Amino acid sequence: MIYLDNAATTRIRDEVLCETVAVLRDIYGNPSSMHSLGRTAHNVIEKARKRVLSAVNSDHAREIMFTGCGTESDNIAIRGMLPVNSGYHVITSTIEHHAVINTLKYLERNGVEVTYIDPERDGSVDPEKVRRSIKSNTRLISIMFANNETGVLNPVREIGRIARENGIVFHTDAVQAAGHVKIDVNEMNIDMLSLSGHKFYAPKGVGALYVRDGIRLGKLMTGGAQERTMRPGTENTASIAALGLAIELSLNELESEACRITRLRDMLIKGIYDSIPDVRLNGDNPDRLPGRVNMQFSGVSSDALLQSLDMEGIACSGGAACSAGAQEASHVLLAMGLSETEAKSSLRFSIGRYNTEDEIAETVDSLKRNVERIRSISPLYKS
Repeated sequence: MIYLDNAATTRIRDEVLCETVAVLRDIYGNPSSMHSLGRTAHNVIEKARKRVLSAVNSDHAREIMFTGCGTESDNIAIRGMLPVNSGYHVITSTIEHHAVINTLKYLERNGVEVTYIDPERDGSVDPEKVRRSIKSNTRLISIMFANNETGVLNPVREIGRIARENGIVFHTDAVQAAGHVKIDVNEMNIDMLSLSGHKFYAPKGVGALYVRDGIRLGKLMTGGAQERTMRPGTENTASIAALGLAIELSLNELESEACRITRLRDMLIKGIYDSIPDVRLNGDNPDRLPGRVNMQFSGVSSDALLQSLDMEGIACSGGAACSAGAQEASHVLLAMGLSETEAKSSLRFSIGRYNTEDEIAETVDSLKRNVERIRSISPLYKS
């Protein structure tokens, strides 16, 4: 299998898997228990918290809470800031992940005002559009750090500065960015940030939320005192430990891996352009994640191409994993100005730490062969 769907999820690193198993086996005490095994489990969680703090350049332990996933982190941040029927206003974009979009649609039906900003043609959000959307009742700005389909990085520093100047809380969904690009919550004026472990080689089912000290969130859950009472329930100690180790390892390798993966990404793009006519890179923006390629193949159904590649042992995606099987065209690509036909002719390739040059070359060969075959029988393609 050539796995090029790392934006959907990643393989657990061997070191991280070993850490997970060791904690499950040996440190099974309840972190809230006062005996030595409980205290040991508590210390494991606090060590992981410090690792996450370091990854976002925060110094305050109380600013990180562990969650079950990125979607939960987004919900805690957004719904915690925007109570139903509050009359508050929030600014977001039309290219957000469904964890943000659908949460805001729910709130919009329940007394919260939402402004949705369309991206530029290159897939990025214009900070000036954010500035012009501010109202007297604007309480939150939520713009993603990196898009999960195109990999385009948004100008979060500028957007955060605009929010700070206007006394508005700024949240960013950094699920795709964390562990892959540098994040500094202070330099980038970020007040809340969501991340998810399985996007950087940790297990599924664990995430984290950074909340700047002093920001008060309403509670979505009630229960015990875990995670400052904001996320009650017995902690998933093993997965939290795994997330902490995975993000520290990713941080240590950030520069070298970014260079290597960018080289593979550019090799894939060049190979496609050199060997296949009538293709286009969606989100052709220099500010992109190292390993993301979203390519449009004119006259080719993405479903047909996806299945053909899968039969040859190549795993990629037609869009966000949470939308698989939905049959609709990508809301991200439509928001960027693509037609429905163009959006449904696009595939996402996401490269990770286990991919090689040989795999990229084999993928280009397979794409060339299958695109030619599908186009030869497609009424949609005119050469």
